[in-house]
Amino acid sequence: MQKAKQILKEIFGYDSFRPLQQEIIESIVNKKDCLVVMPTGGGKSLCYQIPALMFDGLTIVISPLISLMKDQVEQLRQLGVETALLNSSLSQKDYNLNFTNVKSGKAKLLYLAPESLQKDDISTLLNSVNVDCITVDEAHCISEWGHDFRKDYRQLGNFKKSFSSAVCIGLTATATPRVQDDIMKNLKMDHPKKFIASFDRPNLFLQVIPKREPFLQVIDFLNEHKNQSGIIYCFSRKQVDSLHDNLSELGYSTKPYHAGLSDDERNTNQDLFIKDEVQIIIATIAFGMGINKSNVRFVLHYDLPKNLESYYQEIGRSGRDGVRSDCLLLFSYADISKINYFIDQKEDERERLSAKVHLEAMIKYAETEICRRHPLINYFGEVYKIDDCAMCDNCLAEEDDNDKVDVTVYAQKLLSTLKRTGEVFGLNYIIDVLLGNDTDRILSNNHHNLSVFGVGRDLSKKQWQILAHQLIRKEIVIRDSDYGSLKLSQSASDVLFNNKKVFGVIKEPEVKRKKLKSIGIEYDQKLFELLRIKRKQIADKKGIPPFVIFADSSLIQMAKDFPQTENEFLRIGGVGVKKLESYGSIFLSIIKNYLKNNDVKQKSIKQTTRIKKSALDEPRHRVVAKAYNDGSSITELAEEYNVQEQTIVNHLARFTNEGNRIRLDGLLERVTIDKSKQKKVFNEFDENGTVTMRNIFEKFNGEISYNELHLLRVIYLNNRKK
Repeated sequence: MQKAKQILKEIFGYDSFRPLQQEIIESIVNKKDCLVVMPTGGGKSLCYQIPALMFDGLTIVISPLISLMKDQVEQLRQLGVETALLNSSLSQKDYNLNFTNVKSGKAKLLYLAPESLQKDDISTLLNSVNVDCITVDEAHCISEWGHDFRKDYRQLGNFKKSFSSAVCIGLTATATPRVQDDIMKNLKMDHPKKFIASFDRPNLFLQVIPKREPFLQVIDFLNEHKNQSGIIYCFSRKQVDSLHDNLSELGYSTKPYHAGLSDDERNTNQDLFIKDEVQIIIATIAFGMGINKSNVRFVLHYDLPKNLESYYQEIGRSGRDGVRSDCLLLFSYADISKINYFIDQKEDERERLSAKVHLEAMIKYAETEICRRHPLINYFGEVYKIDDCAMCDNCLAEEDDNDKVDVTVYAQKLLSTLKRTGEVFGLNYIIDVLLGNDTDRILSNNHHNLSVFGVGRDLSKKQWQILAHQLIRKEIVIRDSDYGSLKLSQSASDVLFNNKKVFGVIKEPEVKRKKLKSIGIEYDQKLFELLRIKRKQIADKKGIPPFVIFADSSLIQMAKDFPQTENEFLRIGGVGVKKLESYGSIFLSIIKNYLKNNDVKQKSIKQTTRIKKSALDEPRHRVVAKAYNDGSSITELAEEYNVQEQTIVNHLARFTNEGNRIRLDGLLERVTIDKSKQKKVFNEFDENGTVTMRNIFEKFNGEISYNELHLLRVIYLNNRKK
């Protein structure tokens, strides 16, 4: 692997491999077929690109989209790697040049679409050269159980058999265990090894909010992401066009993308977005598979996606550079009905059943009250073991219990209304009964004579909607996935007849989204902007996307470390020898001039080292916990990282839950409840685990605050390690 590490540093500019990369590369170099399931931005491409530079022969990369191939080829060429692609987008001159480079052995990698494998000239070419490796990108497309099934991919198993000495790799970011097995079977892999990386993308902030006034909610969100690149996904072409027109009128930089546009218009709009000429692309699911743009800072879902595979892949198009990115989903029950309508139009019963199962998983994710990473990551067969991700709305909301009140009486009113109306109506009908609205439907059903008619006038319609959604998330109320009617769960009887307490909010919760910034790293934003402008100028001259020159993460590191020599510049992540030669003098000159003309305030060496480790080497919770163990206080760390003290406590809990120890002095002093209550809480942890605090908070009728519970969790986990 010494050769592989040398290539990693000299060509790609990185000091060490990410998790699993080294093992995968070893397997490929030893000609062992393998399936690689790794999230977007996890470093899949390096897994085959480094072996390609070690093999004597050719590496074929089969990819579904021309735009993706063009980006990857351009990135490799910027690194000094001879790469070719052959497809219909090329001029005849370029096609012939690439063809010759492959035939002569000059090109180490060849990118092809699956359709191209059927062409006679391609077939003749490949049979005339030594093929060492066949890489199938977006391999889930080969499975009928996957969400992007493509018939052309079905032929790849037979194609692979024609090159018996070549190793075969399947790469995908999204594949359930069933899809994984289907990929290996259809690619006819020979005793393959499976490499499944964690599906967690820790730099993505996940949030779901009720869709109330969607256009205004979009405006609010975009105003928090000024000058940032992002994607808005809509269910229909009509919605894409409408949102594009309305946002454009207000001066936002947007372009539409859907199957109703011409090929030229779609390609132009995508190219403008990739090259940072347009800030926001508004699209249907037709957009984005394999988009290689690394500096997408947000993904907003205007409508509910049909399944978690699509959702995961779509949010995965943001934050590929490891910098924090926001993922917001606007959720409404009307969207469920809309998707169900289209599912019911499917003629194949098996397809209908499969689609409904997928939709139900998506709804459970949107409705969950626990950490959003649990239902999302568990769906793909991985057990997510972290108590508190600190990067989703639910985990952050759990830190604040000020808005939570006893809503038991209101819950009983709603549950009684459900029971007395027969558990066959949807939410809006139930709310009309509670509010005493004598609609024609209520009158015809004689429900205006029920004792519950009008008992809910002390809350507004919106408040009843908020409460009902909480009862659904708590699984006190069950929503029929086909018809939307509401029913009582078994636990509802405890609320109705045993006076089990229910805690929640009856006012619309605020959208809590921390200001967008890079995780665990502070940098000079003025210098970053100067570097970003220069990057754009160079990219425009070359006719390539700016992120091909340098990723945002590289510019951020430059704006933090202020490299002033070539050796220091080489230490920047993503800077290899070729990029140093091409761009080093340009960017070093900007940095030196900036330092000369500005009074740059640099942090202490100790703090700078911590921030650097958190951003580039270790997750922040580990860096914070180690600093705490070294003697820093919770208050000092909260000030250093500009976060609430409760967030530091959450980091300590996460660190402890991974099997590590922390010092207890500094924590014990913060606990204010007596020993008997502490013991009761510890008993609850013994019985129910420490994944979520909500159940325990409610068990004690809100008498013990979330802050206390979080502190006790850290102490409990730490004592358990003894």
